[in-house]
Amino acid sequence: MSRESARLFALLLPAGVFFLAFFLLPLARLFAIGGSGKEGFAAYAAIVSDANYFSSLMSTLALAAMTTITTLVISGISGVFLQRHKFPGNALLVSMLTFPLAFPGVVIGFMVIMLSGRQGLIGDIAMYLTGEKIVFAYSMAGLFMGYVYFSVPRTILTIMAAAEKLDPRIEEAARSLGASTWRVVFDVILPGLKPAFIAAGAICFATAMGAFGTAFTLATRINVLPMVIYTEFTLQANMAMAAALSFVLGAVTWLVLAIARTAAGSTVAAAG
Repeated sequence: MSRESARLFALLLPAGVFFLAFFLLPLARLFAIGGSGKEGFAAYAAIVSDANYFSSLMSTLALAAMTTITTLVISGISGVFLQRHKFPGNALLVSMLTFPLAFPGVVIGFMVIMLSGRQGLIGDIAMYLTGEKIVFAYSMAGLFMGYVYFSVPRTILTIMAAAEKLDPRIEEAARSLGASTWRVVFDVILPGLKPAFIAAGAICFATAMGAFGTAFTLATRINVLPMVIYTEFTLQANMAMAAALSFVLGAVTWLVLAIARTAAGSTVAAAG
């Protein structure tokens, strides 16, 4: 082995050991446990064949997709605006928009209850205006609100950083050639922000797929995969099914991140 090869091996060895110890081995163990129950490895097929498991998987995917789309729209508009328009209080506003990063999921769930729960502010306002109280904290709508709330801070900074690198001369050239504002947005700004949108969207999707604290706080009528896994593990004592569901959840999330990394042409890291 040459000196250069030995040096490369020495540099890659810690990363390889870390990858083996904290990714491959736990994942292999999780997969094995998923096939250790009464059904064997047919438990993985039950995720599709069983109506309850399949419904929770589809609900989780739909919720994560809607959260991602909504978050990217909000973060895209506000991120580009805040980056290009400096005004008194701009830094404070950005700080407030990113402040929810400090909150754990349980706190966010409690805040959703305070807004749209049985004693929530939205319900009180609706009762005063219409005579009927609106309560949606304990449903998919409440969980969607909570997920968007903690997803916006995770994406807006990425969009702002990408917007800072856009060359304004390209937009000026497009306008000088007669392009309307919307044409500039769709033909210049959005293509320039595409890698950031893909990377931020992947992080948002992965976070929404696996988020547990908020769902646990609001879990009265919510059927999402993290809650099903928790129920299988704690209430049903079905370790094998919980492991199988966990493996599928992780595999789907990893697949989305891998596709996003390829599409964006840059590294996409999942948020914890």
